[in-house]
Order: sequence, then structure tokens, then C-alpha cells
Amino acid sequence: MTADSLLKNKHLLWRAGFGVGIHQIDDLKNKSTKTLMAELLKENSFSEVTYDTPDTDLATDYMNSTAPAEKKKEMQRLNREQNNELNLNFLNTIVNSKEQMREKMAFFWHGHFASRVVNPRFNKQLLNTLRKNALGSFKDLLFEVSQSPAMLNFLNNQQNKKDHPNENFAREVMELFTMGRGNYTEKDVREGARAFTGWSYDKEGNFRERKNLHDEGSKTFLGKTGNFDGSDVLNIILEQKATAQFITTKIYKFFVNEKVDQDIVNTLSANFYNSGYDIKKLMTEIFSSTWFYDQKNIGNRIKSPVELMAGIMRILPMHIQNPENLIVYQKLLGQMLLYPPNVAGWPNGKAWIDSSTLMVRLQIPQIWSGLRPLEYSPRQDDDIDMGMKSRETAFNKGFKNPNITIDWERIEKLFAHKNCEEYLLQNTQSLDMNSVRNFSDKSIKMNVINLMSTPEYQLC
Repeated sequence: MTADSLLKNKHLLWRAGFGVGIHQIDDLKNKSTKTLMAELLKENSFSEVTYDTPDTDLATDYMNSTAPAEKKKEMQRLNREQNNELNLNFLNTIVNSKEQMREKMAFFWHGHFASRVVNPRFNKQLLNTLRKNALGSFKDLLFEVSQSPAMLNFLNNQQNKKDHPNENFAREVMELFTMGRGNYTEKDVREGARAFTGWSYDKEGNFRERKNLHDEGSKTFLGKTGNFDGSDVLNIILEQKATAQFITTKIYKFFVNEKVDQDIVNTLSANFYNSGYDIKKLMTEIFSSTWFYDQKNIGNRIKSPVELMAGIMRILPMHIQNPENLIVYQKLLGQMLLYPPNVAGWPNGKAWIDSSTLMVRLQIPQIWSGLRPLEYSPRQDDDIDMGMKSRETAFNKGFKNPNITIDWERIEKLFAHKNCEEYLLQNTQSLDMNSVRNFSDKSIKMNVINLMSTPEYQLC
């Protein structure tokens, strides 16, 4: 197989998944790109991400609870424990699932349909809705997310009642989830909010339309008039070609290039719309197109923190004694699963790199390999901690030791007759290998650690 084919395969595995897994090293040269894509698209039976702690009445939104102080404290502990477990189980699935394209797409939707609530049951439900529909119909995905208790709670729609409409949910559905700014008016927001009145949920997380709270009056929304409810509004939004254009553009920026090729996006968008919003068809068209493998689209994306961590975990066989430490690394790097900064989700590109994150990113391979201590502490951020006790105390109790054991003997055997940089980096043209090699320790272990510590490894 040619070097060009190897580069294409690496590019596909990074964009359609979370990088090259240790079990895929030989596949890079032994399998065609078409074969790898078929394997990525192959769907197995869906299994939910969950937590082991049983659901109880304590796992409710304690912020609105009238319970005594001691019970509130126990609610906080249980919610935090379950959300942390859900976070780690999602990360573990991202790393180890054979359905890498499903998980990568779910990761994209996790940032697109950004939600952050205290209730772990609601978080679990929304996360699995994203994963289940990740490569299905965008219409189904939009409806299920819009009727999820996590999103209805986060965007205040349980407060949206006739005669007292709350516009938050209707606005974000149009601005961030479907059409984007400039494709609707403030009147559409007001009328849409009226249509969503009464959309709510019960404490078990079941969607409920409360008819007594719904505005039955006539509404004019995006040029149509009728006695619309929330489902009518979502269907009208899906009729707009602006919706297909907005979603396709965002997918292109995430999976291909932040610099949009408008002609390509227009074609993809038209096909997406005409397919009835078939996500799998859209992604297949992207990953099977020759332009996807153009040099300008390879190695041009800065890995998000979760992509960076997952990529290292997929290539290095490791045992993590204290997996909860991984949550601290997420926070240090600025991307905690289940905790997007706001309803717009996480930023991308250069936003991931600043003075407080760059050195941590470059040093993680050395820290996880036990070659240096972690000399950083998480920034106190009440917006992320959500009023909970600071993580600083927990950090000082032992988070400096990642307690990770890596099977370097397996790595040594795997790369014994290979150039590590060919498999670990997307673009080696700017890399001076003399600056990477440790001339006092020429082992494959040190070569791998040093390669992962380069700026080039930050790109995919």
C-alpha cells in the first residue's frame, strides 16, 4: 500500500472516529480506505451508556428541592457521583467502541444540542438519545431532543405557559439547533414560543404535553398560519432549506475544514435535504468524496481535549487505577463531557489552545507515562462546578498521580519494525525528527512519548 493510502486511512480514522486504535495499526496498510469506511459504518446492536448507582428519588434536581439541608447534601453527592460515572462511561465507550463513527457523531451532537442539568437521569436519557439517533434521521433526533427533559429543563420550557410565554426554548431551537441566525424574525420567536407552551415532563423523565397550559390561539410562524403546537413548528422548521444548509455547514466545519468550500456545502446540503435529513447518507457522501482526502483537509484541525485524550487511550494499552482522575484532566483542558460552557456548546479550533492548556496538552503523554508529575491544578469555575464543593480539595488528595499503567512491551513489539511517526502523526512534513529523538534513550517507548508531546500530535 502506498504512503498516500496510509495517510488517507489515518485521516478517515481520525475524522470518522477518535483515531487509530492499537488493534488497527496493521489495518492502516493492509486494508483499503473503502473497506475501513464500510467497517466504520457497520452498525451493531445499540447499548446504552449508564451508571451503576441505582436511580432513587434522591437523584432529583436538588436546586429546586424543599428538602432539609442534610437530604440536600445527600442529593448533591448522589447526583455528582452518577454524573461523574456517566461521564466516564461515555468516555470509555468513545475509546473502546467498535462503532467509532456512531460515537464520533454522537460526540458532535453532544456539542450541537448542548445541555447541562444536574439530574443524572435526564443527562443519561439525552446522551443515549444522541447516540441512538447519531447516524439516523435528523428529524427523529430533533424531535426526541426537543422533547427530552434535559433540554426542556435547560431552556426553561417548563415555564412556558399560555399568557406567560417563555421564549428561550423556541429561540435556541431556531438559532442554534436548526436554521441559524438571519433565517427567522423576532415574531417567529414569539409565535414559536406560543406553540411550545405546555411542553413539559414528569419527574420520571417522560415527555408530557400539558393541554391546560397550551396556547390554542392561531399563530403565524415562518409564513404559515394555523393553530400550531410544538410538533407543527418543528416540522415547519424542517421544511426550510436553511435548516439543511445550517446543519451541513456545521458538520463540514467539524469533520472536514473550518474554512468552508461553499460549492461543496451547497451540494451536500441539497442532497441532505432531499434525503429527508438522512445523517448516515450525508456522512457517507463526505467520507467517500475525493475532496475529503485533499491535502488541505488533512491535519488541519486542532484536536478537542476529549479527542486528544481518547486518541492517546486508543493507541496506548493502559490500565487506569483511578479513572475519576480523567474528569480532572477534562476540566484542566477545558472540555468536560456533560458540562458544555453554554447552550452554544464548545468552541473549536484555536479556542482550545491558550496559555493555561497548551503545556498540559503537550505534557499529558509524559505525565500519563509516569515521567513527570502533574504540576497544574484545575481552575475554580463555579459555572462548571454548578455550586458544588470545589474540586481543589479532591485534586490535592491525590490527582497528581494518574495511576496509569501502560503495556509498553506490547507497544515495543507492535512498532518494532515500523516508523512510529507514520502511524501517530497526520503530517510529518514540518517535524524535525532530530528534535524528537532522545539520543540517550532510543527506545520505542521514548520515541512514542516524544512524538505525542509534539505540536504536530495536537492536529488531526
